[in-house]
Amino acid sequence: MFLSVLSAADPTEEPTAPTLQDAQESANNAASWVEQNWSTWLSIGLRVLLILVIAAVLRVVIRRTITKFIDRMNRTAQAVDGTALGGLLVNVERRRQRSQAIGSVLRSVASFAIMSTAALMILGTFEINLAPLLASAGVAGVAIGFGARNLVTDFLSGVFMILEDQYGVGDTVDAGVASGEVIEVGLRVTKLRGDNGEIWYVRNGEVKRIGNLSQGWATAGVDVTVHPSEDLDRVKTLLNQVGEDMSKAEPWNERLWGPIEVLGLDSVLLDSMVVHVSAKTMPGKALSVERELRWRIKHALDGAGIRIVGGLPAQQDEETAPDPTAGMAAPSAYSNSASPQSQTASPIAPPAVPTNVTK
Repeated sequence: MFLSVLSAADPTEEPTAPTLQDAQESANNAASWVEQNWSTWLSIGLRVLLILVIAAVLRVVIRRTITKFIDRMNRTAQAVDGTALGGLLVNVERRRQRSQAIGSVLRSVASFAIMSTAALMILGTFEINLAPLLASAGVAGVAIGFGARNLVTDFLSGVFMILEDQYGVGDTVDAGVASGEVIEVGLRVTKLRGDNGEIWYVRNGEVKRIGNLSQGWATAGVDVTVHPSEDLDRVKTLLNQVGEDMSKAEPWNERLWGPIEVLGLDSVLLDSMVVHVSAKTMPGKALSVERELRWRIKHALDGAGIRIVGGLPAQQDEETAPDPTAGMAAPSAYSNSASPQSQTASPIAPPAVPTNVTK
């Protein structure tokens, strides 16, 4: 028996060709294996297909729902913008970009959550142990979080800025690191246009505080400096008349959200006194209101003969003749040769040598 085994294992022996009986036996074995496992594989396939179909349908439904919700927000913004109050308070472009950013974030989060859950369910269907995979994913997530913490910080800060509506397109903001008008709001970077036309790219994670100058209302303040000898009641009446006329003129009647008030004296000095004028204006329109108000106040004061003082000191009416000796130096004591200072500073003469020498 041992010799027969050795002879069968002899490599020098030529392999025999498979016979029809061997092929029939192999086919029978394969058929029996398929017959035993076809129900299992069919069940797994149907389960995987069902998971994919449900995930795809759920993803489409959720994305369409989010899109309809965003479109409804845009239509509401456009409807409000058609009113008089909406034209002052609502910026359509700002609302549109904000709604698009929120919709993009919601759609991305929903798609990621649905597809990740479907992938884990499919792996579980194949009876794959998910514990090592989840542990590796957790370690990779921690590593990516430490490596890209600035990116994650910018992203999360941008999401909360958009959700809380801290600022939007068209707002004038002071972000600390830069200030200007917002021209684009992104999830990672906010673009600002400065006063000189430059564009600032500010990372959302670097913004520690935001001063929005376009929300609520603004205050326009003008200081009028007049001579202390002027009649205060006359000055106040004149300033009230200027404010009343400006409040009725176009387009200042829309930019002014309150009456122009004379608040009183801010300071009284020996050569001047300061009267403060203030008004509540539309957000972002305080500077233009201040310029127009100064223009009108200057014309009114000039017409009433009231002199504005301040800045350089006022020149006297009668100029005195200049002193001709003001630029001359004082006489020096050394200019007089007989003075003690001149005699002390003069060199000592050498002693005289005698001419007759006795030998």
